[in-house]
Amino acid sequence: MKENITIKHLSVFAISGILLASCGPKLKFDAEPIKSDSSLKKKASIEEEQLKHWSSADLLTDTIPGMSVDRAYQEIIRDQEGKKVIVAVVDSGIDHEHEDLASVMWVNPKETENGQDDDGNGYIDDIHGWNFLGDIVEENMEYTRIYRDYKNKFDDVADRDEVAEEDLKRYDLYVKAKEELKKEKSKANVQKMNYQNMVGTIEEAKNAIANAMGVEKFSKEELEEYNPSESEIKEQKDFLLNFMNNVDEDIDSVIEQISEAIDYFGGRVDSHFNVDLNARAEKLGDDENDFSVTVYGNNQVSGPDPKKEDAKHGTHVAGIIAADRNNNIGLRGVAHNVEIMSVRAVPDGDEYDKDIANAIRYAVDNGAKVINTSFGKYFSPYPDVVEDALRYADENDVLIVNAAGNDAFDLDEVRVYPNDQTPDNPEEIVSNFLNVGSLTPNFGEKMVSSFSNYGKKSVDIFAPGSQIYSSTPLDEYEFLQGTSMAAPAVAGIAALIRSYYPKLSAAQVKEIIMESGLEYNGKVIVGGNSTDKRPFKDLSVSGKMANLYN
Repeated sequence: MKENITIKHLSVFAISGILLASCGPKLKFDAEPIKSDSSLKKKASIEEEQLKHWSSADLLTDTIPGMSVDRAYQEIIRDQEGKKVIVAVVDSGIDHEHEDLASVMWVNPKETENGQDDDGNGYIDDIHGWNFLGDIVEENMEYTRIYRDYKNKFDDVADRDEVAEEDLKRYDLYVKAKEELKKEKSKANVQKMNYQNMVGTIEEAKNAIANAMGVEKFSKEELEEYNPSESEIKEQKDFLLNFMNNVDEDIDSVIEQISEAIDYFGGRVDSHFNVDLNARAEKLGDDENDFSVTVYGNNQVSGPDPKKEDAKHGTHVAGIIAADRNNNIGLRGVAHNVEIMSVRAVPDGDEYDKDIANAIRYAVDNGAKVINTSFGKYFSPYPDVVEDALRYADENDVLIVNAAGNDAFDLDEVRVYPNDQTPDNPEEIVSNFLNVGSLTPNFGEKMVSSFSNYGKKSVDIFAPGSQIYSSTPLDEYEFLQGTSMAAPAVAGIAALIRSYYPKLSAAQVKEIIMESGLEYNGKVIVGGNSTDKRPFKDLSVSGKMANLYN
């Protein structure tokens, strides 16, 4: 980490002194910091009701690697009043009318919904934020767009030596994108076909057993009790029970779930890998390569779908940060005294560099002190544009909390966008960027989510990201998982620190979160590979788990 702030490598006790010296109101949180105990064992299995709130659990009292949120509120935060903090969620959109979010949504104090730009910021009626995607939902992956945009120029190139020097960088990106598109499209087609074959086999076995039993439908219990005499029917019974036992569902539910997978991979082929799709031109009318245009889209922050299905991801993220803690419904977000600003810039597919840069600048210019960025990609035609936006946030003292990604990659070796460093240049370009990996509720060697990216130099801290219960559109709630869920957990901590200690800089808040986390001195399974076990402390810069209490 860069040695550019005064609290580097300080203990939790020293940090406490800085907090007290930096507060606005006269606050004093009188408590001893929690210390991790690697010998702890889970007392019992986690029941579903407890699972809904596991990220708020306390390691010492619950033997679950949560962030001690409930304990912090009960023992030290209590009724302390802080300053209101705006947290921007740059994502797929937010259902701002959700029962657990409506009361915490940012309302632009200078704007009235009247078809005019009352505050003069260029964005008409931006009441709860802005939608830089307009009516776009399905989009290409970035490597698909790169291939589409450069295939006419480079497809006939037989040798790299034929390429003009000024075009070499784009040519190399094109070659890499073309290979990735071919690989991922082939993989999706194979997976779709495999699932289709699987459904066909299940349907065949289901119908054969139903005919043999003389019924139209049968339950798992009825199938278990059924004792066929024919060997072929016995095999089909065992085949179906294997599926039903693995997912603990009836066979129709199994078929429904597999059909959803077929739709998912089919959808990827139709949109993510479809070079004939140009959603931006068709639905937005904006040139992604023209950075002089910064005002486009509309104020519909939940997106164009009346069912708001495409806003699921952003709504879930927003709930983790700040779902109403006082209404006794749904869940309790990490932070109170927070307003959520919705900035829609992430489609179903890869985000555009232009949209992300403008989204970050919009959030900064409209008062956000924390920005959650739960997205990422491995191809970027304009990384400098996004990096300039990160610097803009840094210059304006805004903390960015970012999801590290879900491919079990070592980011010290694989470049991801956005990030504040690269494998070739690990020195951070900004001091306000906090990269977050994902934890499971299982303390011990299975603690790191199998999908989570990691990196001793490139991921800053870990937080709960597996099996996270939060808000989804139309007043629903759902378990989702990903580093996308871990980042907003930490964004909530950051918001609370900025609420109670508004004089602390974004860089100081980042350092406090990293230094005050819980250590774990044991080894953990990496990438879901039980033969790959590494010290947890080697998977991130801090080597720690974020903890609100500390």
